[in-house]
Amino acid sequence: MNSLTGTLALARLALRLDRVRLTVWVLGLAVMPMGTAANYLKLYPTEADLRAVSDVLANPSLVALSGPLFGVSIGGLTAWKIGVTEFILVALMSLLTVVRHTRTEEETGRLELLRATVIGRHAPLTAALLVTALANLAITVLIALGLMATGLPAAGSAAFGLATGLVGMLFATVAAAAVQLTASARAATGIAGAVLGGTYLLRAVGDTGPTWLSWLSPTGWGLHMRPYGGERWWVALLFVVVSAVFATAGYALVDRRDLGAGLLAERPGPAVASPGLRSPLALAWRLHRGLLLGWTVALALTGAVMGGAAAGIGDLKSPNQQLTDVLTRMGGSSGLTDAFLAAIFGITGIVAAAYTVQATLRMRQEESSGRVEVLLATRVSRLGWAASHLVFALLGTALLLAVAGVAGGLAYGAQVHDIGGQVGRLLGAALVQLPATWVLAGLGTALIGFAPRRASLTWAALILSVLLFELGALFGLNQRVLDLTPFAHVPKLPGSAFTLTPVLWLTVIAAVLGAAGLAGLRRRDMPVT
Repeated sequence: MNSLTGTLALARLALRLDRVRLTVWVLGLAVMPMGTAANYLKLYPTEADLRAVSDVLANPSLVALSGPLFGVSIGGLTAWKIGVTEFILVALMSLLTVVRHTRTEEETGRLELLRATVIGRHAPLTAALLVTALANLAITVLIALGLMATGLPAAGSAAFGLATGLVGMLFATVAAAAVQLTASARAATGIAGAVLGGTYLLRAVGDTGPTWLSWLSPTGWGLHMRPYGGERWWVALLFVVVSAVFATAGYALVDRRDLGAGLLAERPGPAVASPGLRSPLALAWRLHRGLLLGWTVALALTGAVMGGAAAGIGDLKSPNQQLTDVLTRMGGSSGLTDAFLAAIFGITGIVAAAYTVQATLRMRQEESSGRVEVLLATRVSRLGWAASHLVFALLGTALLLAVAGVAGGLAYGAQVHDIGGQVGRLLGAALVQLPATWVLAGLGTALIGFAPRRASLTWAALILSVLLFELGALFGLNQRVLDLTPFAHVPKLPGSAFTLTPVLWLTVIAAVLGAAGLAGLRRRDMPVT
């Protein structure tokens, strides 16, 4: 038996388990560029329209948000609009797939059972990378064919599809290395996700400042392949080399650790618990503190970078009215700068909601791992245990948004010489997103209470919110469709009048969902694995 024995059998198993999940990812990522291009063909039918909007998109604030525009064409505009979003989503799909079929399988003990059969040491990792590669190949081909079907040049379409697939595979290999470092799937996802967030910030800073920083970011490489703007095919070599480095590291680290263990050894706990662990809330703090700290740093940096970039939006000369309308629909109606800031904090709210979902679903993770069964055998009640986690999901998100608002207010206020006034405004713009994030927490709690095996659908609700926020205004979707996401009901601050009614309704919906979930949790059997 060699180290790859059983790879194909594991790959077939992974494809069967993920047949619905990966199909949705692949089709969604393939359709978005095609739909964006089709809509831009309607919005900008003439060369004059394209030249007018290209002047607008050179503004540093918009470059920080979506990158530079390399080609004055429908294809170039499509790559600018959807490129960064595609890269982030395909990276998430890839790293989550690799973590799910490697570290998660180890953490649950299923891989130990499989390894008792004729399965080589490297087979699980190879199967996960193979399945992810097939998904990325399908995305690459479908994006290229879809864009060509709209009438765009073949070379640019192939470059955009290839850039998307290569970003996905690079982050698959990042995850392949990350899963060797820690014994927890959650921690491995956090490490790979932190790398992804760091690359986005590097690209945003590099595209508006020192250009070399953008070349340190894989999302920047994807843009610098220049689809529809004089394609740079050699950039693909950067992806191949760096992916090979991470993949090699992943395989090397597999040989240096025991099954179920991580290379970073976990510290053994004391024989007797400290006084600070005498309550469910104290235990929840111990479980959530690392995640909360990491997200706090990430949101502070994001708020500072985007707040600093917002000052340049006021320099737009004769902005294209259709672009202004899109920005206004995304956030606010009182000035382009306020509309930009409202759009930025709308995105920040959705980003913070990823922490909300992650913290809420920690309850399900504790249950499926069997740890909660031991805890509930003591005097701890189910509601007390669940409430201790929800405290960090709800108040932790409030902390993240507050930090992002203050950081953005400081950065933007320093640019316009009004720190005192802008900190308060942008703090409000950030915190007004909170009830929408709480709705996702309520949804996750309800699923844990009534359909625990479907709790991961909370992530699907978040992804739907991302897609509607990013593409809803561009596609001119019906308001009833846009209203499917709670973030569509958030007052667009700054720039619009604050209205209390939607905030109250979102809070009530979150409370009802949460209460229903807790009631279901109290009555159902535990654990459900």
